[in-house]
Amino acid sequence: MNVRTICLAILYDGEATGYEIRKLSVEGEYSYFIDASYGSIYPALAKLEAEKLVVSRVEHQEGKPAKKIYSVTASGRTAFINSLFEKLGEDEYRSEFLLFVRFASELPASLVEARLNERVEQIDAMLADFDKLGEDHSHPGDTWVIEYGRTCVVAARNYIQAHRGELIALARPDSGSAAAAE
Repeated sequence: MNVRTICLAILYDGEATGYEIRKLSVEGEYSYFIDASYGSIYPALAKLEAEKLVVSRVEHQEGKPAKKIYSVTASGRTAFINSLFEKLGEDEYRSEFLLFVRFASELPASLVEARLNERVEQIDAMLADFDKLGEDHSHPGDTWVIEYGRTCVVAARNYIQAHRGELIALARPDSGSAAAAE
């Protein structure tokens, strides 16, 4: 899936500015699908507009710069749905946490334990986000997507809790150094 498709997906649900598209793709309900930067969103929107898959209008604001609001056309809706017939790419998963874990044997046990605790707290925050998303879902597939994501995150949390002792045991004994406190 590419930025063009995510722009069409977001606009399929309603009109938005480039800023709103970025926010939805980074922090909002579309952040679980792909990451889209401003540097990729605006060229994609310009191309979609040139292809008449989206249209825009300028809305003037008092005391602020005007904003450009995009909406999907009927052709854009068709193009988006047709894009979903294409073969899906592989999911990408990157994790700073897993890089840290990879080198746990080189680190003090107290740091490894602290990072595991932090990760569980982050996962708990993700689960709370899923709960909020679940309260305000409008599309029929939202519930399935939210529950799939929740299941994956709960599995990660359960794995950390069940195997945290093994990882801490791989770590070096604490030496009392400043690096151990980080």
